[in-house]
Amino acid sequence: MNRGFVNIIILGFGFMFLFTAFQTMGNIEQTVLKSIAEDDPTFKGDGYTSLAIIYAVFAICNWFVPSIISVTGPRVCIILGALTYCFFVVSFLFPTTWLLYLASAILGVGAALIWTGQGNYLSKCSDPSTISRNSGIFWAMFQMSLFLGNTFVYFVFQGKEKIDHETRLLVFSVLIGVAILGIVFLICLRRAQIPQTVSAVDTEDKEIEIVLTPIETLKNAVRFFFTRDMLLLSVCFLYTGLELSFFSGVYSPSIGFTLEIGSNAKQLVGMSGILIGAGAVLGGATFGILGKKTNRWGRDPIVIMGFVLHMIAFFLIFLNLPNDAPFGDTHEVSFLNPPRVWIALLCSFLLGFGDSCFNTQIYSLLGGVFASKSADAFAIFKFTQSIAAAAAFFYSSTFGLRTQMAIVIVFGVLGTTCYCIEEHFIRKSGRNNSTPSISVNPKEK
Repeated sequence: MNRGFVNIIILGFGFMFLFTAFQTMGNIEQTVLKSIAEDDPTFKGDGYTSLAIIYAVFAICNWFVPSIISVTGPRVCIILGALTYCFFVVSFLFPTTWLLYLASAILGVGAALIWTGQGNYLSKCSDPSTISRNSGIFWAMFQMSLFLGNTFVYFVFQGKEKIDHETRLLVFSVLIGVAILGIVFLICLRRAQIPQTVSAVDTEDKEIEIVLTPIETLKNAVRFFFTRDMLLLSVCFLYTGLELSFFSGVYSPSIGFTLEIGSNAKQLVGMSGILIGAGAVLGGATFGILGKKTNRWGRDPIVIMGFVLHMIAFFLIFLNLPNDAPFGDTHEVSFLNPPRVWIALLCSFLLGFGDSCFNTQIYSLLGGVFASKSADAFAIFKFTQSIAAAAAFFYSSTFGLRTQMAIVIVFGVLGTTCYCIEEHFIRKSGRNNSTPSISVNPKEK
């Protein structure tokens, strides 16, 4: 294995363990906080509000991360961001409302650092022939976090109608240990194999290296956002943020709150997370293995497949779960009475697999077509995605399940259409693998 591929594997393990802690917390946060509030009436923390704060701060900070990367390089940003994820999980050992929201805001800053750094680092470790493979492999390893963490939660929550203090303490302690293991892997990251700068040739055929200041980097990122390419892709980015908030923070708790689904409703929260992760891992692994073929066939068929799978999932959820499921325990039913466990879990798998269809192809496009501007491209992606996720989590405590799905479906249609239009422009212009522009980033530190 070459050095770039080894870096991807180390990066994948680091994210797998770190996000085993965070994604598991995100999946069970609303359920756990409801139990804390029952034990401590003074605690007023809300899981949806916490997640909304994370993504709102995440969105704002994304604009400044390319400037930070231009000074520190992506590895420093990744490690600093990872530390904030660990702090967020630690904060649950001391459940107070102000600390929950403060930790959420700090995590929002760290999320901007780690995700833009990750996209830039992955792009540096890849070339046009390996970017699809590397994106798929990274995504599969990353989404193993949902599988691992929620398998643990499934067995710990077994037979429990309420998540008591001892159970919460066990879950939080294990997740903190796993987060620390992820940080250890990320500290082991080595300098990317692929040079950061793209050279231009002056009139004397000598290489010229373009290095911009942090302020110039920020201005370039803003200008890049308003190009036709980014404006089209941003509609798709918005959709990924909306569906991310739905499957990561709303859908699994909604299953747990639907009491008519059976006495093991709370246990199914963990099982739902397992199947979301299984779908995401299968999708990432499949597209990683088929990376070269998907490059040849185009990325848009995979995105269309993800869209279709999501629409099937939303229709089945509409039939299976009641409209007030996101708000707390309910005995209401939807069109199917009683709700079917197998349908609920099938939808979890479809949501995970469909999400991998979108994200692997977005990573492939940004890391391949916009390789010379990867820090800017991934910052814009995460900014737009997190704006949508923050908005979705803010309205999750107000809008019923059907209204939330209607919003996601509308943006799904628009986002898929815009992605396919952008793919058409890319193929037509012959930019399918890389952009011929000069890099705006310095050598990695």
